[in-house]
Amino acid sequence: MPLTRRLAALHRFAVVALLGFASGLPLALTGQAMQAWLTVEGLSLAAIGFLSLVGLPYTFKFLWAPLMDRFELPWLGRRRGWLVLTQLALAAALWVLASTAPRDAIRAFALLALAVAFLSASQDVVIDAYRTDLLAPPERGLGASLGVMGYRLAMILSGGIALIWTDPNQGGGWTWPEVYRFMAVLMAGAAVLSAFILPPLPPLPPERVRPPSAAHDLRGFAAMLVAVAAGVWASERWAPGIASALLGPLLAGSSLPAPLQQRWVDLAALLLGIGFTLPLAAWVARRARFETLLGGVRGYFSQRGAAAFLLFIVLYKLGDAFAGSLMTPFLLKSMAYTSAEVGVVNKVIGLWLTIGGALLGGTLMLKLGLWRSLMLFGVLQMLSNLGFWWLAVSGKGVLPGATLPPFDWGFVKLAAPTPVDGGLLMVVAFENITGGMGTAAFVAFMMSLCNQRFTATQYALLSAFASVGRVWVGPLAGVLAESIGWPPFFLISTVLALPALLLLWRLRASVQALDTPPPGAPPDD
Repeated sequence: MPLTRRLAALHRFAVVALLGFASGLPLALTGQAMQAWLTVEGLSLAAIGFLSLVGLPYTFKFLWAPLMDRFELPWLGRRRGWLVLTQLALAAALWVLASTAPRDAIRAFALLALAVAFLSASQDVVIDAYRTDLLAPPERGLGASLGVMGYRLAMILSGGIALIWTDPNQGGGWTWPEVYRFMAVLMAGAAVLSAFILPPLPPLPPERVRPPSAAHDLRGFAAMLVAVAAGVWASERWAPGIASALLGPLLAGSSLPAPLQQRWVDLAALLLGIGFTLPLAAWVARRARFETLLGGVRGYFSQRGAAAFLLFIVLYKLGDAFAGSLMTPFLLKSMAYTSAEVGVVNKVIGLWLTIGGALLGGTLMLKLGLWRSLMLFGVLQMLSNLGFWWLAVSGKGVLPGATLPPFDWGFVKLAAPTPVDGGLLMVVAFENITGGMGTAAFVAFMMSLCNQRFTATQYALLSAFASVGRVWVGPLAGVLAESIGWPPFFLISTVLALPALLLLWRLRASVQALDTPPPGAPPDD
């Protein structure tokens, strides 16, 4: 490869890592960091729990993603204009939020936090689309791993180091408003870098030019929002009763405990609500001629294996999400590891191993290709769940451990020597490395399913499907683990990984075709 093409590829990879950092930075500022700030301010647990709802825009970002496909902002070109705008708006919202006392103006604080989450989700839409359009198919594996690395490092800063900074004994004694103002400055810096160092995207081919009617898209977007709100209202009112009537006779004669029976009813009600709301929104979008959304959906389903790909997206991380949903209580309560031991191994060492696994996975994908990487990393993810089954059966002290000496890394420190169980270290290391590898391949796979015209719309929809297991497994997992015990629980989580691998085997030809650039695609320089 000529030197100029190598330098161009390095530039693209550096940009993807930077954008991953910008994407991860605001997440904790409406989550863990904000909860810490509210706790310091003396707000009640009820108020803090209510404010956790400000994260809802991350779940519904696919609703406005089509507008970011449809409209281009002037001067900076495709995608970059939206990116700079959302980052500057994020910087301003964080600065204003830092100047708002939550105890004295809780309503204004909540609305500002909601605005931060909305802008952060919007930035994610643009970053996902830009990264997908920028990278050539052979680069997507390594690019995905670098994006994951930047994202995780940003979460260490805003969700971990920030807590140390505000500790008067171990940190610098910063106040939370000072932390949020510092994060606002970082976001403004990210906007400057996005404006000047991001490679411009090539213009769309003539056959992919956006539809002419902006009015139809704006009316369609507004009508779809009304339809979604009506569907949610109707679902909350009637779906629980219908689900209870349908499942009640079946569950009454079972041996399932009452809490688990209610979880199944809740899950059925959720599925009924989705089954009602999505068709209603789709019907309204068609009637209102929301062409960008409809074109994105049609474009996705026009490719070979589209429906099977959606099912695979839901299933690929299901076993991993099932086992990980209760990892902390399993290690602390069932295994009786100390908080320091779990924190150092699972949160600090494990985090860096996840980053290492993502980088390793992206590098291996350059040689293995997309299908073999998904299969190999999926098998390794499945086997990692068996590690926790072995830990639950064998207990502590089976393998020789080690003692970690005191350290101070700036963002975290250990005041006294801490013993670490060898079995815990081995199992957590394997799980985090394989999880990072699987994430890199999975993100690359979703990027491969998007076309340039509708990248923002399609990636937002695919990522919504990908979150199904992570979001909805938790309520069932807790009751199930309590009912059957930890060893069977981890065996079930292992079995749940098999359907995705079997489906992947059947989709081999379709997935391998995604590694081939489409005819007429621009070169990867």
